Amino acid sequence: MKHPHSASLANPAVTIALCFAVAILEGFDIQAIGVSAHKIAKEFGLHPDQIGWIFFASNLALVIGASVGGWLADKVGRKPIFISAVLAFGVATYATIFTFDFFTLSAARALAGFGFGAALPNLMAVAADISKPERRASTATAMFCGTPLGGGMVAVYTQVLPAGHDWRILFEVGGILPVVLAPLLLLFMRETSVPGERHVDNKVNTFRALFGEGRALTTLLLWLAFFPTLAILYLVLYWLPTLAVAKGLGAEAAPQASIAFNFASVVGALFVGRLVDRRGVRWPLTISFALLVGVIFALSKTDGLVPILILSAGLGALLLGANYSLYGVAASHYPKAIRGTGSGAAVAVGRVGAIIGPLLPGLLLSAGSSANEVIKLMAPAAAVAGLAVFAVSFIKPVDHD
Repeated sequence: MKHPHSASLANPAVTIALCFAVAILEGFDIQAIGVSAHKIAKEFGLHPDQIGWIFFASNLALVIGASVGGWLADKVGRKPIFISAVLAFGVATYATIFTFDFFTLSAARALAGFGFGAALPNLMAVAADISKPERRASTATAMFCGTPLGGGMVAVYTQVLPAGHDWRILFEVGGILPVVLAPLLLLFMRETSVPGERHVDNKVNTFRALFGEGRALTTLLLWLAFFPTLAILYLVLYWLPTLAVAKGLGAEAAPQASIAFNFASVVGALFVGRLVDRRGVRWPLTISFALLVGVIFALSKTDGLVPILILSAGLGALLLGANYSLYGVAASHYPKAIRGTGSGAAVAVGRVGAIIGPLLPGLLLSAGSSANEVIKLMAPAAAVAGLAVFAVSFIKPVDHD
């Protein structure tokens, strides 16, 4: 009799497609709150710093969700935790339309963030579970490039809606679709971590999983790569449109910069992921981060609309290409029985960067820094991530479980 796990490996396309759909919905929701923030602030009477704290609550809950979701998945299986996470962020996203003040909106966004976080390490682990070692980066990027695609769809969608559209329509769409997708996950997504393949006592020692059996250096280097990468990413996701306008461009530059960043991210993610699978981790990712430093410096010196859109596209292609390949790299360095824990910890540390990154521009701009000075500060962070990736590339991944 054929083992059910082998059947799932024989047909990974369905699982990849379903995970890709989840990533699209995550990207849609993340971008929806950024696009709607100014309308929500006006309707609820919120100050800019309160909007910042709402973003903070969502990202903090995402960190907690990533840690809890990965740990639980290693104990009870990826599929039930993944489906629960998708339902959680769908319901919380839909609940956003019923919020009416700072506290109710913060609560809804925190619950959505927790769901996002719990889903993410399971996406990473599933990508590694269903892939051959030589295709892990491509599989991870194929799944995760749905996130910028979803973000780009929001930017395009808002361009075709009437100028005075109710911001709630974005959260109605973003909330209903995950709930519709959940039954498809239940029916067609195979469990990639079955009970017989986990430890008999089904207990996961988190410290040993991360630092035992010679994994300490690997774990620390992965954290050093994820932290600045996600700090830059979330700074860009929340602030790129604002920074583009702060350079003296018209308001139309904001959605245009977002569209350029998000859609170029898809192309970059697929291209860099393919390079990593063909050439290995070291040079594709090290060169990507080196080029990213150059693009950041160029963006900090540029004020014209067309150059800014071109550089925003380059920023998206390099940043997301490197980031999504990192997901595949991280998961490949942990055995299957603890892959959710290892991936979840890397995501959680990265999300601490995602919390800090969006806070910095507001503080710096309030202190009198220019948009160009804020952008330039991302370059050292990209350099640190590149050096960490270069170092971890000398450590052999776990190819066989």
